[in-house]
Amino acid sequence: MLSRDPTFLGSVASVSGSSVSVHLAQSVASGLSMIEGRAYRIGQVGSFVRIPQGYQDLYGVVSGVGADAAPKSDGAPDLQTGRWMEVQLVGEATSGAFERGISQYPNVGDGVHITTETGLAKIYGARESGQIVIGALSSAESIPAKLSLNELVTRHSAILGSTGSGKSTTIASLLRSIVSSDGDVEDHPSARILMLDIHGEYSSALSDVANVFSVDPQAGEQELLMPYWALDASDLLGFLTGGVDGQRETAFTDKIFQLKTAAHAAQNFPGVQASSITVDTPLPFSLKQLWYDLIAFETATFEGPQRDQSTEQDPGNAEELIAPRYKPHAMGAQGPFLNQQALGIRRQLNQLRSLLLDRRYNFLLHPGDWEPSLNGTVARDLDELLLGWLGGPNPITILDLSGVPSLVLERMVGSILKVVYESMFWSREKSEGGISRPLLIVMEEAHRYLSSSAQGLASQVVQKIAKEGRKYGVGAMVISQRPSEVDETILSQCGTYFALRLTNPQDRARVQGTLPDGLVSLLEVLPVLRTGEAIIMGEAAKLPMRCRITLPRKEHRPKSGDPNVNQMWSIPRREEGYDRVVASWRAQRPRVTINDISIERQPVDDQSQEGEA
Repeated sequence: MLSRDPTFLGSVASVSGSSVSVHLAQSVASGLSMIEGRAYRIGQVGSFVRIPQGYQDLYGVVSGVGADAAPKSDGAPDLQTGRWMEVQLVGEATSGAFERGISQYPNVGDGVHITTETGLAKIYGARESGQIVIGALSSAESIPAKLSLNELVTRHSAILGSTGSGKSTTIASLLRSIVSSDGDVEDHPSARILMLDIHGEYSSALSDVANVFSVDPQAGEQELLMPYWALDASDLLGFLTGGVDGQRETAFTDKIFQLKTAAHAAQNFPGVQASSITVDTPLPFSLKQLWYDLIAFETATFEGPQRDQSTEQDPGNAEELIAPRYKPHAMGAQGPFLNQQALGIRRQLNQLRSLLLDRRYNFLLHPGDWEPSLNGTVARDLDELLLGWLGGPNPITILDLSGVPSLVLERMVGSILKVVYESMFWSREKSEGGISRPLLIVMEEAHRYLSSSAQGLASQVVQKIAKEGRKYGVGAMVISQRPSEVDETILSQCGTYFALRLTNPQDRARVQGTLPDGLVSLLEVLPVLRTGEAIIMGEAAKLPMRCRITLPRKEHRPKSGDPNVNQMWSIPRREEGYDRVVASWRAQRPRVTINDISIERQPVDDQSQEGEA
């Protein structure tokens, strides 16, 4: 078939569902076409083609190309040039407005044309409200890559890419695009984004639009604390005791309920009725008092004819975690006698005391002004905690967890997510809730605490957010360099995917499972994507697109770059003090310093001192 239209590629040879086979014309045998002074390469996988249908145009994505080996359907004519393309129909444009889905199929023999930049602008460049610009199309850099903010937040998203593919820069650029157009003017001043920063990469990159909380705070940052008493009793006991059940669990929960009831009686918390208090009500109580009361009950001995006279010798000290001391029990008939009602929970109580003494858990078990006194009173309540995390002056809140030891990271993440989700769930009828002011939770290095084998609190809460968060205005953004290790239930609920360079076959297979069969070939380019280049697909994108993410300014880039080995190895050798290394290791704080204190001692003349006196 001949045509003088420079955009003409060939004709439809067969149609099967949404898949269309195209015979390429002799006019494009060179593989290059010049249109309006611009060169277009023919048959690029992932490029768009247009099939005119009278008053409307059908659009499709090239999913495969070949020559001579094209499979023929029954009755298909012989190939004229030996070259062919497979096209997946994705949408149609009527009166200049593009819409996903098709209302009619093309006929055999219909002409197929290159989609020029003008046509791409019709698809991607429509001016619609609620869109953010994150970069430019790789095939047409003059056309901005836009995403729908509503679908990006409410339908969840995932950013997946190998180390060095540009994930951190993509995230920083994406978040900055949401809250500001050029880094200075806020487009969404009421945006609410909570980011869990595992490596401390984003504090400096987003400092001008973010509030930063850190376990090891620096100048301009606030200390990150998490009150243990805001967690459900079962989650808390699983952490404190290693797991208890039956009567042993009842002993703990009964005492927690008793302490929470006493705390309410002492402070009279607003909105709480004594009759409605449960063991899971987020009311403060003292873990020290819990341990003291239970250890006293477990170790007590008695004497006397009725075995009801306490043998206490030293009352101990709950504040300092010193157990009361009793006379040791005896085997004879004279006593002292053991407490026959003891439940054998000494091991769990010893573990609880050990955790209370372990400074690595201070962020959770000794949360500053949120730590209750022995009678359950607190200096600050949960409203101030949530105000800092969710209601700060900046649209983004970064929780820097880089100072948290890996052994307790999952517990910290789970605790934070539990408190945040519960607050959004119970405030769904209030202006501070997620319905009136949606919340986006960004989770870096998700494979570390959301793996398929993880059954911890973090995985449970994120699964709940993925399944139900949309109803309460809570969106999730999952970020990982190993998508094959992230729980499949969580990834399957993500409506939008940012696929950066991925080299591992298992990781690519997980991402490819998110696309229809006909478009899977688009992801075959994942191993060869450039740094900062991504294939974006899903509900926030009109169509799957390959784009270059806009780089933030140098001062706004995350601290995730590779070290310059040649430069650092070429500088003169400096004196090193590995005592600082050991100090940071022992302190579990990467920024800890050692201060040498030199004291000059002078001899003292006792006789002269007495004479002066």
